[in-house]
Amino acid sequence: MKKAKIVIGLGFGDEGKGITTDFLCTKNPEAIVVRFSGGQQAAHTVKIGDRKHVHSSFCSGALRGLPSYFSEHCTIHPTFLHTELQELKKKKGNVTLSVHPLAKVTTPFDVWSNRKNSKNLAHGSCGKGIGATMKRNEGPYKLYAIDLVGPKSMLLEKLNSIANYYGLFDIPELANEVAYFLDCVSDLDIKIKDYSFLNTYETIIFEGSQGVLLDMNHGTFPNVTYANTTAKNAIEICEKLNIENIETYYITRSYATRHGNGWMLNEEELELINTEEETCVYNEFQKHLRTAKLNIPLLLQAKNIDQIYNKSKKSTLVMTCLDQYQPELNWELLKEHFDEFYGSYGAESTAIKKINI
Repeated sequence: MKKAKIVIGLGFGDEGKGITTDFLCTKNPEAIVVRFSGGQQAAHTVKIGDRKHVHSSFCSGALRGLPSYFSEHCTIHPTFLHTELQELKKKKGNVTLSVHPLAKVTTPFDVWSNRKNSKNLAHGSCGKGIGATMKRNEGPYKLYAIDLVGPKSMLLEKLNSIANYYGLFDIPELANEVAYFLDCVSDLDIKIKDYSFLNTYETIIFEGSQGVLLDMNHGTFPNVTYANTTAKNAIEICEKLNIENIETYYITRSYATRHGNGWMLNEEELELINTEEETCVYNEFQKHLRTAKLNIPLLLQAKNIDQIYNKSKKSTLVMTCLDQYQPELNWELLKEHFDEFYGSYGAESTAIKKINI
């Protein structure tokens, strides 16, 4: 029987979806990892011995050797993809990437617009062009993965129309970026596959993006992401593939975080240790990583929101960063809501252990 394992963040992102996905890859080495939301803004860190990689344009099984698949709900940026592919090759990761024909393509025009939009930046943008890409594709100026493998003249015409959409012409720096974008498209071996391709795998690991509290329909607007960060998309794909054996891994750090602007409950600076492997550091768009003590009612609310869409037979809670911060929690409140519990005590998936509460 085909199986699906869905990884969902219960916060504002940065919960530990990368290490959890890698953990599931160790248990299911013949699986494929599927991204079902978000895109190149992900920063999912996996560390295996002396090898470490931050997965953005590839799924978090790539460093361990598993193939990646980006669904129609994702965005891809050929320039970022090309750069990460070279990095993964050096680390002996799996650079096999298949992409749904309707995955949305981010262009240099989208990134430029994103980074020059003060209103968008104030909302907590990561500056990777995700929101601009999604918004543009709601109108007639669409660009899909299937367009990257068609006639170059048609791709050029679509890029020209997108430049017209944004009113971005005669900018030397941008022209250079577009030229490099086209070089990357030509150099990449992009495999366009619809969902029937996934039937060749017995186990599918669905890797989520961001967290439920950033969901476009359930987060606190306007500081949300342009995606369904619940299991909604993953469940829809499972239904298309007739997969009923579904297990969800809900992820949280042992403390709450938020990278970017927006509402956060009981924000305070916590005294953390063992943060040398922290990926979510200061950047010019999202600034510092914000922290707070974990709030169980809010955590369970995020799970309740996900359950609107989810059809899992089993739910597991994974609490990461227990080596950084030991929370004081009423564990009895969690027992009624999860079937199993795991804790992470380090940067590698081997540090994830089953715990009894």
